[in-house]
Order: sequence, then C-alpha cells, then structure tokens
Amino acid sequence: MAGGRLAHAYLFTGPAHVGKTTVARAFAQALVCERGTRAPCGECRSCQRITQGRYPDVQVISAEKNTIQIDQVRILRSDAALSPLEGRFRVFIIREIERATLPAANALLKTLEEPPPQVILLLTSARRDQVLPTITSRCQIVGLRPLPLEQLQEALEARWGVDSGRAHLLARLSAGCLGWAVRAQTDPALWQARSKALDDLLLLTADGHLGRLAYAETLSRQGDALVTTLGLWAAWWRDVLLIQRGVPEAIINLDRRLQLAQQAELFQHEQVERALIDLTLTLRRLKANVNPRLALDVLALRLPHPAAA
Repeated sequence: MAGGRLAHAYLFTGPAHVGKTTVARAFAQALVCERGTRAPCGECRSCQRITQGRYPDVQVISAEKNTIQIDQVRILRSDAALSPLEGRFRVFIIREIERATLPAANALLKTLEEPPPQVILLLTSARRDQVLPTITSRCQIVGLRPLPLEQLQEALEARWGVDSGRAHLLARLSAGCLGWAVRAQTDPALWQARSKALDDLLLLTADGHLGRLAYAETLSRQGDALVTTLGLWAAWWRDVLLIQRGVPEAIINLDRRLQLAQQAELFQHEQVERALIDLTLTLRRLKANVNPRLALDVLALRLPHPAAA
C-alpha cells in the first residue's frame, strides 16, 4: 500500500493470535476511512461499521467445521463480480487460508489469477508452509511478529481506549500478540475461558487420580482450544517458578499475584520445573498427532500435588 499502490491480494502470516485479522481489518478500514488519511481513524462511521462487521463491501470468510469449503469460495467469487455498494473496493478477508480444502483453494486461484479490478483479497495464515505455493506466489506476503510490550500497551490505550492498568495486564498476557490482546478486551468469553482454565488447574492439582483422569477426558474433547488451555497452564507454572526464583516482577498473570504467591509456597521448585517440562512434551506430542486422550492422561497423572500434602 506504500505510495498509494495496491496489490490485488495480500497474505498476512505470523504466529497464532499475533493480530493478522486485526491488521487485515485495519487495512480494509484504511481503504474506506472517511477522514481520508493513510492510517484509519477507527472512529468514523465506515471504520466503526467494519469493526462491527456491518460494512457491506467488507466480508470475512472463516473456516466452517475446521475447513474452508468450496461453497464458501463460490459465494466469494459470485460476490466479487458485483460492483461495490459504497466504496471503491470489495474487500474479502479470508482467515486461516491453510484450512481451505484442495477444491476450495483451486477455486480461489481463479480469482487470484484474474481478479476483478474492484476486488482486494486479504488472506491470513499461521502456517504459511501449509498454504499452496500457487496461492502464496500470487499474494504480497506481509509477515507479522509479536510487538514490544510497551508498544502494544500504547496501542491498546490509544486505539481501543483501554485504561492503563488493564492495557499493561493484557500486554503481558498476550506476549506481544496484538490479536489476542484486542480479542481479550472485546470478547468476554475469551477472558472467562482463561479464568476457567486457570481455576481448573488449581483444582486439578488437589484432586485424586480418578478426578484427574475424568478431567483429561473432558479436556481431550476441546479441539483447538486444548492447545490454548495448555499454553495458559505453562504460563502459570512459569510465573510460579519466577516467584520461587525471586523475580516476581517478570510474571505475566499480574491479576493473580496472590494465588501465584500461594502456589509458590505450596509446591517445591523441582515440582514446578517438572510440570513445565511435562507440558512442553505434551504440546509436542499433540503436534505430532499422538492420541490426545493418552497424552492428557499422562499429563494429568503427573501434575504435582502440593508439597504440604
């Protein structure tokens, strides 16, 4: 977009929750912003309608039942042939393009090869290696990385109106991933899921073998949310270990300082280190397509019991 020159297709790549869809929406806002500046204001009617998903010339296509289906691409192609209703462009944001079935990806290629002049395609992917080379070769690649925490905090305060204390907490929890921080601020369900995952961990360490195995069975059915839960657990044990090692200023779960301090007293640091190693191994096993139930059974049984017990 530099110098006013637009490509017809962009592929935003980077780790999960780094802000790929957030950046794609901001890109779309920049194209229609009523203030006419290169950066979107985020406040005009057009910018607000895109944020709310109500701008008619901007569509977001996401995976259905874990895949992007050919019918979704067919609808996109049909809509792409129409003139914009309000702006100069019709913008299609296709999230997680690596989830497209082969027929869907091949159907999208036809639009990428011969795009209508009024169409801009914004694709996102956390796994660029899984995107067809024929798709990546027809897109301008934009790689995203986690932001410095101070910069992310400033963005939350300036762009999303988050108060300083909460912005500081979100920046720490997100590890620099803007997408996660924005979603946590705007989606109460994400915050509730985090609270439940941490509360469940605290209860699980005090539970017996049968209770742990029953929870492992429930956890194995979480699908994509499973990795998120285990990541939250790993961050929790990391914070406990940091307190035990005398560096509490480096913790990320700032809103749970008291509980973390209690946990640091309840567990020996060798137990906490072992829990971190077990979580890392479990995540690797899940990525290697090990049976989730078996991997989680082992993890649950190996979770530490309070030393005081």
